Amino acid sequence: MTITKTRILTASALVALSLAGCQQSYQRVETFAEPADPTALSDAETAEWEAVKPGLHGAWGDADSHYSRSKVPALMSPDTCRLTAWKGERTNAQLLLWAADSIDGIECKVTEFVSDDKTLPPTIADAGFVRYTIADTRFTVHGDTILVPDMIDSLARFDMDARTVRPVWLNVAVPQDAAAGLYTGGVTVSSINGDKINLPLTLEVQDHTLATPDKWNYHLDLWQHPTSVARAQGLEVWSDEHFEALKPVMSRLAQAGQKVITANLNKDPWNHQCYDGYANMINWTLGKDGNWKYDYTTFDRWVELMMNAGIDKMINCYSMVPWNCELEYFDENKNEVVTVVAEPGTAVFEEIWTPFLTDFKKHLSDKGWLEITNIAMDERSPEAMDAAVKVLEKCAPEMGFALADNHASYKKYTMMRDVCVAQGQPAEHADILSRRDQGYNTTFYVCCGPLYPNTFTYSDPYEAELLGLYGLAWDYDGMLRWAYNSWPADPQTDSRYGSWSSGDTYLVYPYNRSSIRFERLIDGIEDAEKVRALRAEGADVSGIEAALEEIRSTNVNDASLPWCEITAKAREAINQASR
Repeated sequence: MTITKTRILTASALVALSLAGCQQSYQRVETFAEPADPTALSDAETAEWEAVKPGLHGAWGDADSHYSRSKVPALMSPDTCRLTAWKGERTNAQLLLWAADSIDGIECKVTEFVSDDKTLPPTIADAGFVRYTIADTRFTVHGDTILVPDMIDSLARFDMDARTVRPVWLNVAVPQDAAAGLYTGGVTVSSINGDKINLPLTLEVQDHTLATPDKWNYHLDLWQHPTSVARAQGLEVWSDEHFEALKPVMSRLAQAGQKVITANLNKDPWNHQCYDGYANMINWTLGKDGNWKYDYTTFDRWVELMMNAGIDKMINCYSMVPWNCELEYFDENKNEVVTVVAEPGTAVFEEIWTPFLTDFKKHLSDKGWLEITNIAMDERSPEAMDAAVKVLEKCAPEMGFALADNHASYKKYTMMRDVCVAQGQPAEHADILSRRDQGYNTTFYVCCGPLYPNTFTYSDPYEAELLGLYGLAWDYDGMLRWAYNSWPADPQTDSRYGSWSSGDTYLVYPYNRSSIRFERLIDGIEDAEKVRALRAEGADVSGIEAALEEIRSTNVNDASLPWCEITAKAREAINQASR
């Protein structure tokens, strides 16, 4: 299904407005219609709207929280927003707009940042209107539903309906060559109705420089789904237009510090567990002479696109053991596509993988990619792993292995370059250190679980940052999440899919639009990078270590504990150590 934009109209698409005594014509913003709020207001909440004065209202909100679209916001933040960042860091804030009557043509403009004789241009910041999508509540899957703000839209202006709230996400990217200091600036909100709101902010630029994302040590592995981009944007899979559409989406991922290219070796390795299946990247053919031929054209183009975006540390290829153990190839004698079940440990498994691995190894060597390519497995049984490792070590020992591990198999297969353990089944620290000494990385992953902390659409924004701090506390090299952009039918209006919690299958939206949870995930990665840098330069990090010890010694999966405050405490400890 192609996601299209529809026009929201009042009685007429052109609304006559009187502004400053002049009659003007205004055409409402062209966008998609958000779903209705499934949560009814109480009488008291309805009465709160009656008390709201006419016109547009605005104030700083809390970037750790979600705000209802239908309820008058209860604001606790001060009038001035204060942000603290290193040179080269991205930092976030959230402001809220609300009105009892409809307000058209709202724009948010960032002012210049000024500090004594120094300035930073307004172009370092971007203010995006946040859109609402349907999500589960935390402890139900497709039962009770709520409306959640998540997608950061690319609209330059916005029209607000009466009795609604509109969050605006502010992202400030401090230049690496910025001068340290305390800057003042702000956001000016205006509307075609004549409203004007000035929201001041201060930006503390600390005298430290964060490396560019391609230099980060944090091993981020968010699985990509190129086929989903083609479907969502109405493009032919693997066409020139498809590859062009992939570039900005994957560039955004690179700017988060992504290290791994997700590729597939044959048909969909996950047995179509997402809304879109994974289109083949390598086409297998059994020739009339009985010899195998492999077409790597799409695989090569995909890898080259990702490397050009700056993602070039690893190529993880799924999988010698796909979830249904099915492989497909074109049989020239039969003139048809044949599907074969190749269970690990059977004769057909070795017969079909041996010629491929031999040929694939040569191809990778010719391309200069052999040393960074891993045959990757996802939560496979120890028995299946034994059979796959045996064949790989026989045919292509130069290639590595990667594993999303929920069986503690990493203890047996000590040669694995890339091991990621389930968050609920942690790796032993001695094993992490031993693997690191060998040049191997060890990460953790979250997916359909745990319910907390996670990056579902219903998850509180701070949870994404907490994941970065959790990994730092337990000395992991980074984290994996099973999908960067495996979109359901229409994610911008309904984030649910299948039996997964809402938003489980994606972190960004079609047409290269970010989300609150993706931006906050980057915050957690930047936290980890800053702490590693402070440790390396011998800074006093005792406050940070105390905050990390609190995370280690507390059950991170207990959502009833004050994790928002714990996260904020760790963040402030990093800021204080940096001062």
